[in-house]
Amino acid sequence: MSEQDDHRAKLAALEAKLAEKRIAPEVKSHSDEKYSQAQLAWRMVIELVAGLGIGFGIGYGLDYLFGTLPIFLVLFIFLGLAAGVNTMMRSAKEVQKKQLAAVSDDEGEKHGD
Repeated sequence: MSEQDDHRAKLAALEAKLAEKRIAPEVKSHSDEKYSQAQLAWRMVIELVAGLGIGFGIGYGLDYLFGTLPIFLVLFIFLGLAAGVNTMMRSAKEVQKKQLAAVSDDEGEKHGD
């Protein structure tokens, strides 16, 4: 009977180890994490390319519709570029504000101690 008790003890120990591993890891919120520089760079590149792509699409569509020279294509590519740069600048200002707020919070905690 001691052999059977030994197996039961081993089984109980194994079940305890498995129960520890089954506990779900804590999921971090991405809104609380600071973005890495690579993520910010990709975000800005995507915003610029999206503006260019939308401008290209509208310009090409209007040129095709009206049967004109690529005047609308060129015009809307420049407008799309301007919109993409504007969006990039807004994103950069937003990130800069968050970083300044984080720095000021850190300095406030240091002086408060």
